[in-house]
This record gives sequence, C-alpha cells and structure tokens, in this order.
Amino acid sequence: MRDAVMSALSTVNDPELHRDLVSLGMIERAEVEGGHARIKVNLTTPACPLKGQIEREVREAVLNVPGVSAVSVEFGATVRPAAQPALPGVKHVILVGSGKGGVGKSSVAVNLAASLAADGAQVGLLDADVYGPSVAHMLGQGAAKITANAERKMLPLEAYGFRFLSMANLSPAGQALVWRGPMLHSAIQQFLKDAAWGQLDYLVVDLPPGTGDVQLSLTQNVQVTGAVIVTTPQDVALIDAARAIDMFRKASVPVLGVVENMSYFVAPDTGHSYDIFGRGGSRKLGDYPLLGEVPLETGVREDADQGRPAVLAHPDSAAGTALRGVARNLAGQISVRALHQELASLPEQLTVV
Repeated sequence: MRDAVMSALSTVNDPELHRDLVSLGMIERAEVEGGHARIKVNLTTPACPLKGQIEREVREAVLNVPGVSAVSVEFGATVRPAAQPALPGVKHVILVGSGKGGVGKSSVAVNLAASLAADGAQVGLLDADVYGPSVAHMLGQGAAKITANAERKMLPLEAYGFRFLSMANLSPAGQALVWRGPMLHSAIQQFLKDAAWGQLDYLVVDLPPGTGDVQLSLTQNVQVTGAVIVTTPQDVALIDAARAIDMFRKASVPVLGVVENMSYFVAPDTGHSYDIFGRGGSRKLGDYPLLGEVPLETGVREDADQGRPAVLAHPDSAAGTALRGVARNLAGQISVRALHQELASLPEQLTVV
C-alpha cells in the first residue's frame, strides 16, 4: 500500500520547481493505516506561495489509490541553501534596493522580514541605509541599544520573531553621520561579519537609495543570492530603478523580482480605485518577475509610525495581503534558484530522475 501511495505522489509536481515531490525528496513520511494515509511534505521554504495547491493535489492523488479512504497532509520546511552561502549559518542574503528614495523601500524590507518570519523561517534584517536608518523606528525599537557577547560580536536586537541591526541603535537619535566610503565599508563589514546572526534562512538587507558605496561594499564582499527592486509605477521612479538594476547586473547580482509599491489607491469612502502614480509601470523595467503590486494605504504608514509591520498589524488589509504575497513569491524565486544551482552542481554522469 505504501508503494502505491509513493507512486501516486510521484505524479504530483511542485508547481514552481516543475518536478515531482518524490524525486525532489520532499516526501518526509508516507504511512497508511486502516485506509487512512498520513503524508508529510517537506517544503523548500516555509513561505511557500503554492502550499494550498500542493496540499490539494497530494490529497487528490493519494485518494485515487485503491484502499485509501482518508488523507491527512502535514507540512515541514527546509530552506535549501545557496550554492555558496554568504556567511556562516546564513543560507541567503537578499538585497532590497531602489534607485531613489521615497518609494517605500524600507517599509517593504521590514514587511518582507516580518512575513517570512511569521511563516516560520529564521530571518534577519540588516538596516544598511546608514545615512537614514529607519528600520528600528518601524519596529518600535528606536531606543534600544546594541550590545556584544563574550566573543565581542554584536548581538542583533529582536522584534516580531526576527533579528535586526540598525545604525539607529548605535548612534544618538538625530545625529547625522558624516562618513566617507572607507568608513561605510567598515561599518557594513562589521554588521555582516562581526555580528552574531546565528542560523538564518534569509538575511534581508535594506539598502540606501542609489548606487553608491554601500551597494558596492555588499556586492563585492558577500555572496548575495539576489536583489529585490522596489519602485513606484511613475516614470521618474522607474528611471532610477533601471539604474539600480544595471548596477546589480554589473555586479553579477541576480534580480529576483520587482515590487510595485503605491501601485494604486482605493478610496475608503467610495471604494473607487485611483492610479495616483500610474499603474503597471514596473513592467517597463524588463522581463523580471513582478513579486506584487502593493496599494497605497494610510494604515501602512500608521503601522510604520507606531512601530509594527503591516503584515502583522493588519494582515487582511489589501496592502497586508499584497505584502505577504510579495514575501512568498520571493521565497519561491529563491527556492527555484537554489534547486537549479543544486542540480547544476551534480556530476554530469549522474542521471537526475
């Protein structure tokens, strides 16, 4: 009976990886007792965007096995690491960038981290926007101070189930940092390599706007999984977003997708949708995955000012739903890339089935 169940499961493909669950090693357990099949599927990320589809197709396939009358499906998750992990214990480093300020990049980064952590991943968030660090405020931790452990490594702060570091927690509030390139490079190196991040599935890095010293320091010294571009739909923002994409291309950093922030506005009194900054403009940036269109909502701003991520404070709002979708789509893109790297590293004479 178990062999028949496994045979049925081999007909179910992961919708993103386009291979069956059995050959991918994603079936952790398959037991049958008294006509009741119990299946445990080990996903490639706890933030799998198509978890519901996988569960439905697993149930349908196993119920077609003669003698099976009921199916229980349980999920686990193990994030596949990059071919060359960036840091000890860190599987993936994800850069969140934009060509210009004012497009909501930091807000997207905070909500990405919060959403991935809420789905069960081990997440860190590095606020690399050293001239204008806002992550600590968005997490309600502006007054907290960073300490060190016995090994003199910085201990990341914690909020909403993930770890974070920000220059805002090292310098006095309101004090301007007047630093040149070498000092920025040193600060980024310390945040990355002199911090006790521990075991992380994802380290999300909120970059400063533009294409300057911080971006160069990161892309030249850390093995980055990929970058996310945040933009609004208007042409002025897209021009600068294209420059950011070109920078990542020259640095050999894959662009994992684009987030169109402030994509539209729905009037709360009439329900009418307005394209304040245009809509769909992010598609002009090229053939990159559109991770999501996030509407302009007052609640997102209010949540950020009050130190809480919108995906947790208002998960069922249009913006909260869109931001959770962005995080899950991003996790899916990373899983596909990690699998392709894994398969490419196999010996040529080994037949992959």
